[in-house]
Amino acid sequence: MAKQFPIYKGLQKPLIYRGFQGKFIGWGIASLVIGVVLGGLIGSLTSMVLGGVITISIIVLGLFLTSQQQKKGLHSKTRYQGVFQITTSLKSRK
Repeated sequence: MAKQFPIYKGLQKPLIYRGFQGKFIGWGIASLVIGVVLGGLIGSLTSMVLGGVITISIIVLGLFLTSQQQKKGLHSKTRYQGVFQITTSLKSRK
C-alpha cells in the first residue's frame, strides 16, 4: 500500500509579512537597506544628524511608495479609462 502524505494547500496564496505581499516584501527590504547604506555614507562624510535624517526619510518614503504600489495589485496591469467601441469588419455573404 502506498504512503499518503498531507498536502499543504496554502501554497497558492502570496507570502505576507507585516502587511506586504509577495514581491513587495523585497521592495520593502530594499528600501530599508538603501536607506541605511546611504544614510550611513552621508553621515560619515558630513554629519551624523544629516545622515540620520536622510536615513529616516529614505526608509519612510520607500515604504510609503511600496505600499502605494501594492494597492495597484501584485501583477502589472494596464488599466484603461473610458468606453471603447469595437467595430467589426465582417462582410455578409449574399
